[in-house]
Amino acid sequence: MGERTILMGNYLMAIDAGTGSVRTILFDTDGNEVTSSSAEWTHKEDNRYPGSMNFDVHTNVGIIINLLKETIRKSKVASEQILAISTTSMREAIVLYDDSGKELWACSNVDSRSIDEVSNLYATKPTLEKDVYQVSGQTFSLGAIPRILWVKNNMPETYQNTKYVTMLNDWITYKLSNVLSVEPSNGCTTGLFNLKNRKWDLSLAEKAGIKNDIYPVVHESGTVIGNVTKEIATSTGLSTNTLVVAGGGDAQLGCIGMGVVNNGNAAVLGGSFWQYEYTTSEIKMDEDARVRVNCHAVPHTWQYEAIAFFPGLVMRWFRDSFCELEKYLEKTSGKSVYEQMEDRATKVPIGSNGMLGTFSDKMNYINWKHAAPGFIDFKIDSNKFNKATFYRSIMENAAYATRGNMELVDEITNISPSHIVFGGGASKSNLWCQIVADVLNKPVKIPVVKESTALGAAICAGIGAKVYSSFNDAISKVVRFEKEFKTIAENSSAYNLYYNKWKNIYKEQLALADKGHTEHMWIAPGL
Repeated sequence: MGERTILMGNYLMAIDAGTGSVRTILFDTDGNEVTSSSAEWTHKEDNRYPGSMNFDVHTNVGIIINLLKETIRKSKVASEQILAISTTSMREAIVLYDDSGKELWACSNVDSRSIDEVSNLYATKPTLEKDVYQVSGQTFSLGAIPRILWVKNNMPETYQNTKYVTMLNDWITYKLSNVLSVEPSNGCTTGLFNLKNRKWDLSLAEKAGIKNDIYPVVHESGTVIGNVTKEIATSTGLSTNTLVVAGGGDAQLGCIGMGVVNNGNAAVLGGSFWQYEYTTSEIKMDEDARVRVNCHAVPHTWQYEAIAFFPGLVMRWFRDSFCELEKYLEKTSGKSVYEQMEDRATKVPIGSNGMLGTFSDKMNYINWKHAAPGFIDFKIDSNKFNKATFYRSIMENAAYATRGNMELVDEITNISPSHIVFGGGASKSNLWCQIVADVLNKPVKIPVVKESTALGAAICAGIGAKVYSSFNDAISKVVRFEKEFKTIAENSSAYNLYYNKWKNIYKEQLALADKGHTEHMWIAPGL
């Protein structure tokens, strides 16, 4: 066996922990991906607690360690050349620890076991949610308050022994460095932060009836937390000289990886969920609490965020449920199921022959729910309404929901962005990019690096290692765009009609679910 060729230069590592999978990615300092490793993971429901979605810290840290080891092995990079490592993750997932730093309890972002806690808060403290929103930009829908209350009510010993709480990306940082800390971009999603000063607001915890002394030190993204521990270095091949740097929430770091960091910049991140992100240097809360407001991972910067539920997961469901033939052809032709279906969907007329999907609605953070998933207004005509038509309809639903979200934020800010940066897995589809450009009536720019969240983490690592002097300096050096999709006026005009039709139909479909005739695709705990 020949000697391994060692690549020269300096490198930055990112760990990207998503809802369904986790990846480790090595970048050079010019922002080029050198190599990566990934693995799927699952979050299991505890049968005793409906809606629970536990995060298995013991199994999952092993997965991360193995991926780090594999990435370093494949990269042909000496560990000493990896200057720094940073982390990003799904937001809202939390981990509780005892006073020795041992994990006591953890849940993923989609955990919804705290229905009773939310209902009780509504009954006993009817103004609390809006009060929390005006300070933190968050509601009970995704925040940590109901989840910590659930632990208090259902696992009192665990609650009593809880000394610290962090987010998932901070947990990974802790496992690498043995330092417990939190950064604002994900920490703020707890609903326990004061957005203006980007720190914990202990009065919110006190008003909610949960502990006010379990909140670790806050460091801004890009801050050096420590070094890789000897234990991690031994098990992964990393160097103890490698810096561990505070990262951030997946959407915010995705925006950094797409260059969306300055006032007025806007992005759509197309993954399992689709996030519309509008960057601002000033905070103005929505009086009706319809959209989320978060700390950006860039200091002194914030983002309005509106989320579309499950576009990527719906597409995966469609693939797995209806595309057996395409899966077979993928093995023989090398052309992915998605590529095959896109080729066919491009031939379907705009508006999918009048058929509409009812999946994600536009966001209403204070009263957040979605109609039963479905397709409506199709005819028994296999020439016009076939697999490709349904596929395109899924794409169009995602764009309609995103337009509704953009319009909500426009209403709050009194301004609309000049263009949209589109990243994530969905941006690999030329058809989806053009649909988004036409439905939103905005030019859409596509970055070279599609998985921008990991690049954002690498940029944080580089700032900690002083490879870059600032976020804007890093972006000027590593963020590049490969395509721009212009709005086609004829398409946009047609989509205006379909979008208005979709809004009206969705309202009726949501009413059916509210009346119990159908089942919501998703509904916030306690509603």
